[in-house]
Amino acid sequence: MRFPNPLTAAGRYRDALTDPARADRTVLMSLVLYAVLWALYATIAKGSQGLHYDMAEVIAWSRDLGLGYFKHPPLAAWTAWLWFSVFPVAEWSYYLLAMTMPAIALWFAWAVSADYLVLEKRVAGLALLTLVPFFNFHALKFNVNTVLIPLWAATTFWFLRSFETRSRLYAVLAGLGAAGCMLGKYWSVFLLAGLALAALIDVRRGVYFRSAAPWLTVAAGLMALAPHVAWLVRYEFAPFRYAMVVHGDKPVGATLISTLGYFGGSIGYIAIPLLIVLVASWPSRETLADMIWPREPSRRLAAAAFWGPFLLPMLGAVASGTEITSLWSMPAWTLLPVLLLSSPKVTLRATDTRRMLVATAAVPLAMLIVAPAFAVFVHRNGPQPAAAQGRLLAIQVEQLWHQATPLPLRFVGGDAEIAYSVVAYAYDRPRALPGLPPRDAAQLAQSGMALVCFAADTACVSAARAQAPHAAVNASEIWRSFWAMPGKPQRYSIVIVPPG
Repeated sequence: MRFPNPLTAAGRYRDALTDPARADRTVLMSLVLYAVLWALYATIAKGSQGLHYDMAEVIAWSRDLGLGYFKHPPLAAWTAWLWFSVFPVAEWSYYLLAMTMPAIALWFAWAVSADYLVLEKRVAGLALLTLVPFFNFHALKFNVNTVLIPLWAATTFWFLRSFETRSRLYAVLAGLGAAGCMLGKYWSVFLLAGLALAALIDVRRGVYFRSAAPWLTVAAGLMALAPHVAWLVRYEFAPFRYAMVVHGDKPVGATLISTLGYFGGSIGYIAIPLLIVLVASWPSRETLADMIWPREPSRRLAAAAFWGPFLLPMLGAVASGTEITSLWSMPAWTLLPVLLLSSPKVTLRATDTRRMLVATAAVPLAMLIVAPAFAVFVHRNGPQPAAAQGRLLAIQVEQLWHQATPLPLRFVGGDAEIAYSVVAYAYDRPRALPGLPPRDAAQLAQSGMALVCFAADTACVSAARAQAPHAAVNASEIWRSFWAMPGKPQRYSIVIVPPG
């Protein structure tokens, strides 16, 4: 059997991508396949782990839709609610949702590159982004960081179009996108500050600010954010207090170390695209300077829109004594291809593009091959029990519940990690008690609840007993087998409080 030459296949693929009549359609189909392949990888590779805590937490929030939550703004929960209104609550569908986020971002990266790059470079730039782990490995964990990836990409695209054309449509879209970013995570304030700074330092700022565009952007953003701001006032800015407790008020030394780690780690994540471009083009010092900070106004605006949101968090962290991590730069790379390739001094050959496309296809296919081995490795080394055993524990909790009452299970409390996992997998789609506003006592008495703890967590078990002094504590030991390989056992205490 004769296997096709990868470079020959990549050549045909490149021809379709660089054909103006076929390029957009080919990219769209490629991104759909890209999302499916990586979701399939995650379904297999993470099959022994269950849903990560962050993912189960978002499901729990989505069962109690609100204008905000005590840890974060609400958009991730809204997105999950919408997705699971269409798709079943299953690991494969959740990973597909997670990969839809970077796929959408890659589409906007492709769209924004049309204003700065020729088709050959646009194809190469898109291929390079798929080699950044933020667009695959890290994106597989759907949380408030993941949801920012397409939001930052879309907002950046709409802002640049709005600035260049003063289009009212793009101005309103930029404002709505900015509001969406803030509803995703407050970290997005650095995107908004960076884009505003890019507009202020541009030599064409007078034309822009004399137009209606910036004021439409501000008005649209404020109107969209107003309900959430009202929620923040009502709950005394609870998410800000949470952020400061977890990440703020750090010593100067720790802040400086985390800031350097943010910068170095972020550069490390994009090291492969950087090295590929440097090797393929061997830029001179003059070319490097033109890549980093171009002289031409349109390209300089794009460079400023890239550097501002990436670097401003470092200043903010040092000024406020807050620790930051390189993972939070996940959504900041939409304009990386423009920065690396838009200089006319950077040249790429068709051969370079074909090789990049081979790498783009090889990575997910290679990961699919090793996915089963990765799942076995994690299973043997013991994944987090609440996540890995969540489905089995949910079945057992619901069995105990329905032995006590024919009514559906409505609330699950106890340990937050376990409660979120049970909520994510339970057939009755119950709601979580930890981490959400306190429930009305009469409502809990009428609906009943299940309280679940690790058996060794005496504080959690005591709290459960205090909530239901007359309810029995059911002891349970669960172990999960994966491909006929038994996992490590874990003991739980389950308290069933039937409706009163």
